[in-house]
Amino acid sequence: MAGQPDLGRADLVSMLAELTARPADQVSDRIGSMELAWLVHLVEQRYDRRMELTDDQLAGIRTVDDALAVFQTSLTAPADG
Repeated sequence: MAGQPDLGRADLVSMLAELTARPADQVSDRIGSMELAWLVHLVEQRYDRRMELTDDQLAGIRTVDDALAVFQTSLTAPADG
């Protein structure tokens, strides 16, 4: 994938809203382990690409903005293979 992915903060909030069955404006900015696993799964599906996130990257994700930064970095990295 060349360039910046079209993944935005609103996309992640929408994904979390789907998980929690809440309106997007009621989704917490904080992300727990279940929410993080859900987001990784959906982003991998959306981009048809496995994100190889390190333990340090995962541990650093506490908010939607943290997740967005890590995911964008992972999606713009060259794919192996």
